[in-house]
Order: sequence, then C-alpha cells, then structure tokens
Amino acid sequence: QVQLVESGGGLVQAGGSLRLSCAASGRIFTINVMGWYRQAPGKQRELVASITSGGNTNYADSVKGRFTVSRDNAKNTVFLQMNSLKPEDTGIYFCNADVSISRWSAYNYYWGQGTQVTVSS
Repeated sequence: QVQLVESGGGLVQAGGSLRLSCAASGRIFTINVMGWYRQAPGKQRELVASITSGGNTNYADSVKGRFTVSRDNAKNTVFLQMNSLKPEDTGIYFCNADVSISRWSAYNYYWGQGTQVTVSS
C-alpha cells in the first residue's frame, strides 16, 4: 500500500558529504513523522534523525551539528544531508514514515529497503 524508496548512499572518504533522499508513494492520506535510522554491522538499528510534518526535528547526539534532516511535504519526501562524515557513520540507512492511508485510519510505520553508506578512513 505504501512504498518508501531511498537513494543517495555510497562510498565516501572521512570528512566528505552525502545526501540521502526517500520518497513515499502509494495510498497515502497524510504522513506524520518521517525519519532516518541506521544499522551498523553487529549493532541494533538506531534513530539518526526525524522530522514532523510541521518541521520539528530530532537528532541523535552523535550526528548533531553534522547532519540535517528536511522534508518536502508536497512530494512526501524526506532528505538527510550528511556532512563531516566519520567512519562510525557507516551502515545501512533506512527511511521510516508514520503514514495514515485515510481520514479514518490509524497511523502505521513503514520502512524502506535501506541504502548503504560507507565512510572510509
């Protein structure tokens, strides 16, 4: 019913930048929170950044001052600008969206397939 497709991952040297995008499509009435999570090898998935439909943002302490989350509500798209990347930022980055498919439906979380980000030292 709802699909999230990420793009923009890749390999970058430490200190470099990447911009991730995630577009939601399908049966969407409204989206509340959109966010980015990451999972490093052998570790649990963790929140990186999130943003509400009103533009309120939340960041993991480890990325504050380096990453910026933004969204285009008209296009149901969320972005993650990552600057000053560090090797510890390496992992699979997943997009997440809290979506209602109709006026009478509850919100449900949907996930993208993930995009690999690798930061070399």
